[in-house]
Amino acid sequence: MIQRSSLRTCAVIVLIAVVAACKLQPQREPVAAVDAAADKQAILAVIGRMEAAWNRGDFRGYMEGFANPDVIFVSRGEFQKDWQGTLDHYIRDYGAPERRGTLHFYDISVEQLAPDAAMLVSHYHLERAEHSQEGINTRLMRKIHGRWVIALNHVSSYDPSAAAAGQ
Repeated sequence: MIQRSSLRTCAVIVLIAVVAACKLQPQREPVAAVDAAADKQAILAVIGRMEAAWNRGDFRGYMEGFANPDVIFVSRGEFQKDWQGTLDHYIRDYGAPERRGTLHFYDISVEQLAPDAAMLVSHYHLERAEHSQEGINTRLMRKIHGRWVIALNHVSSYDPSAAAAGQ
């Protein structure tokens, strides 16, 4: 019986020590709550401004949605060289109104990964008289200095006329 009593006493002492240690931990400030709905709306607003800028031929305005200078941009199986390289690509490949066409992002899904990071996946349609495009964007959005921007952009596009013809 002495052993059981000693064991019980020991367990009670350990339990009291653990509770006391927990109470002695410094009080931490609560982590700022992430307002996921507000962040999603802010991200969608960035995409909306980009779409509007593209459609008026304002490639610099379009590029305001990307991290500058550090954006990583992958398209056509190639990496573009930073923000300026991406802007140069858009001007070179889409600068004329008939090549620029009308851009529309749709089926946009945003998943918040952290208070300063989100993943966006969307479809896009680029309507042009010739060679319209359909595709999917996969984007890593980062909140930098309170502003959401695209840090990583991957585009996978296809020719909708070829897809419709079963090619």
